[in-house]
Amino acid sequence: MVIAGLVLTGAAALIHVFIFYLESIAWTSERARKTFGTGTVEEAKAQHALAFNQGFYNLFLAVAVALGIVFIAAGNLPVGATLVFTGAGSMVAASLVLAISTPDKLGAALKQGTVPALGIIALTIGLLS
Repeated sequence: MVIAGLVLTGAAALIHVFIFYLESIAWTSERARKTFGTGTVEEAKAQHALAFNQGFYNLFLAVAVALGIVFIAAGNLPVGATLVFTGAGSMVAASLVLAISTPDKLGAALKQGTVPALGIIALTIGLLS
């Protein structure tokens, strides 16, 4: 189960790297505007500074998970598990905030939070058994 947890949280990290790309690099692109419901290029440009910053939050969460996986693979389970739980747990927490604060974005919240939540569950079961 530990490996399943690491695969799932690793997939969540990749999802968050893609979110970083959309928010921080491609924010005004058609794909990003469609994904986030931004509307026009002008509206996206007006929101660019906030999206840019938010994208880096997503990247840093992904980096924490990736480093955790590396530490676990290198044999340092306490440090690795702490990083994975912190990064993936923050992903889940952010998805809950999105779902509660903006109910019409429930689909996005589920996309953002389901995979890391499953990873946390699997990793916890694996570590406790």
